[in-house]
Amino acid sequence: MITAIVFVTADVARIPEVAQHIADLEGVSEVYSVTGSIDLIALVRVRSIDEVATTVADHLNKVPGVEGTETHIAFRAYSTHDLEAAFSLGAG
Repeated sequence: MITAIVFVTADVARIPEVAQHIADLEGVSEVYSVTGSIDLIALVRVRSIDEVATTVADHLNKVPGVEGTETHIAFRAYSTHDLEAAFSLGAG
């Protein structure tokens, strides 16, 4: 599994709908609105680098209201807390 962290600059008047559109894309697991010089952070979790390219370049970048992106590929996860919590839902 490859995780890409995508910083998104968006039309500020359209942030909620841009975020929802991005969240609905295949391969996007989460979208956060954030403070600072970027507007949104999207987490892309896919099986290959080619899927990262397809998700970001062919789909996310073309969402109306997206003005720019910066993509970072994660090398390692140092905390599995969130993943363990997600997989433990309903257990027990």
